[in-house]
Amino acid sequence: MSFYKKIRNIAFLAEPEKAHKLALSALKLGIYPPSQYDSKLLEQEIFDIKFKNPIGLAAGFDKNGEVPNEILESGFGFTEIGTVTPKRQVGNKQPRVFRLEEDLAIINRLGFNNDGMETVYSRLSKIKKKGIIGINIGANWDSKDKINDYVKGIHKFYEIADYLTINISSPNTPGLRDLQTGNNINELLKSISHSKKEKINTPIFIKLAPQLTKKELTYVVNKSIENNIDGLILTNTTTERNNLKNLRYKDENGGLSGQPLMTPSTKTLKDAYIISEGKIPLIGVGGISTADDIIKKIKCGASLIQLYTSLVYQGPNLVSDLKKDLTEKLKKEGVQSIDQLIGLEAK
Repeated sequence: MSFYKKIRNIAFLAEPEKAHKLALSALKLGIYPPSQYDSKLLEQEIFDIKFKNPIGLAAGFDKNGEVPNEILESGFGFTEIGTVTPKRQVGNKQPRVFRLEEDLAIINRLGFNNDGMETVYSRLSKIKKKGIIGINIGANWDSKDKINDYVKGIHKFYEIADYLTINISSPNTPGLRDLQTGNNINELLKSISHSKKEKINTPIFIKLAPQLTKKELTYVVNKSIENNIDGLILTNTTTERNNLKNLRYKDENGGLSGQPLMTPSTKTLKDAYIISEGKIPLIGVGGISTADDIIKKIKCGASLIQLYTSLVYQGPNLVSDLKKDLTEKLKKEGVQSIDQLIGLEAK
């Protein structure tokens, strides 16, 4: 049994949210492995931003921007803070996070619990960034104008963020996913486009759900390109509970992340790449735990990837291990850069 698995077995005796707080505390104390196995093969330049490697930490871990530099120093190519809403909110009632160990998965219905934009902005504006930091923006659960909440977030954070993510795909805020369809998405994208015209050059991404129909996805992709959105993140968690080994929590509401999400999220990613004809950069998220998973996402259209749940199960050395394995596999592929693999399975 590995050292981390021994620690994990102890940590898993605690409730998931308590274990998460312990992980944040460890990072604040400097208890994390240093970055290893960096390689020129993993470097890319996207949106005029140079990424040391394509592996990012997805939103949800560092919700309030407490440890972004520590995350970057542990080897991630970029990290995403949030989700952050205009007003502070406590989220849904506990318990709201459930481990499905047999499935290497997690169900959460946290509900955008965060300190609010003012506090997070104050915290981040005081640090000297050690890498690429994105900020994931959401709407308050009781907001009467959710689109305006996103506009507020853009204007609040664009000067200190390397990129912004518009999270309209969490299943844990009532009515939020409605913003992905019909006139709602059209109005949202127009509002974002208008904000960008106001001399806001920070890249803006839209994060989508895996449950969109082909027709809905086609509409969102095409409208995103039309409104000069910089990229799409595919995908958020799923509300489906297909083929789970752990049936104890199958009826719990919330988004499922981890290994079971790999197949549906990758299908949505591939569909989006085909629809867009490669005209808009994509970030692949969902179920990634190995270098082969990363290559699969890239070949289905991803320029970058993000993970989170696999970190819970495999530990802080995961990112360095992935970089090492990914570099070796790219060498075997005979490519000089990741760019040469993007979309190969979607053409």
